Amino acid sequence: MEDMRKRIAMLMDSRQWRDRYFKMVKEALQDPEVQAFLKQHTGELADDAIDRGTAKIYEFVSERNKIARGELPLAPGYKPTLVAANGLIDVAYEPTDAKIAADEEAKQASLVTSVNTPKDIRGASLTNYDPTDERMDALLAANQFVLAVVADPKAFHQGLYLSGPFGVGKTYLLGAIANDLAEKGGIASTLIHVPTFVVEMKNAIGNNTVLPKIDRIKRAQVLILDDIGAESISPWVRDDVLGIILQYRMQEKMPTLFSSNKSMEDLTASLAGTDRGNSEMLKAKRIMERIHFLAKEVQVGGENRRNPLAD
Repeated sequence: MEDMRKRIAMLMDSRQWRDRYFKMVKEALQDPEVQAFLKQHTGELADDAIDRGTAKIYEFVSERNKIARGELPLAPGYKPTLVAANGLIDVAYEPTDAKIAADEEAKQASLVTSVNTPKDIRGASLTNYDPTDERMDALLAANQFVLAVVADPKAFHQGLYLSGPFGVGKTYLLGAIANDLAEKGGIASTLIHVPTFVVEMKNAIGNNTVLPKIDRIKRAQVLILDDIGAESISPWVRDDVLGIILQYRMQEKMPTLFSSNKSMEDLTASLAGTDRGNSEMLKAKRIMERIHFLAKEVQVGGENRRNPLAD
């Protein structure tokens, strides 16, 4: 007797479920978008297309309504659309505007490789760069560089050597250049904080990864060397790391940018080791010859924006 009651209850539940389903399907068939689709594709659909496509029609209306209510749909980031295929009704999923925007943002972000550079430059943009009198020349030069590279990515474009004191916005401007190149031209950039890179290269000696690291960096579509000369550079780094990278980029005529707290003249003395009592001016001048070829010096001035109270 108990089994019979359970079977009756299950049967009633099954009938109630079918009734609800048919009601929802009927409502879906009466949906204005569905009716418009059926009218538009009357000549393309088989005579039994509606009967065979009720599940697809219900799926379309159900998933569309989930998105409208802010619920998690079957395919997050995609919106359903009815299509006519081989005389039958089907559902295709197209990316939403939000997903398209997110994918584009991710694509642009992937074009900018940052190695030990500040996080705040990820959102840097030339349009947001404060155009004070002391920074206007650098901003104009940055805009001209971006426009030239985007207009003709395969040609050689001389980069910039941004020189100036701490905290005046040199690194931010380099990040803005990289982001604008990605956004406007789909051009990849590699930003490297030179003092940290030098330490990593010394550590790479022990695991024999020096040459692969150099090879990867020297081939960057646009290479940005931030804060060069901030710390003393050993003869090995100068000649066998920077020298190789810059020589390759000069030969291949690849766009390269720099920032430094030192002018080009002061960097020459630093690379020669005069601050350490050495005098390898000839080797230093060889490096500077490559830098002069790759970039023109532009001074960046103004207040210290990292610490306005600093001297």
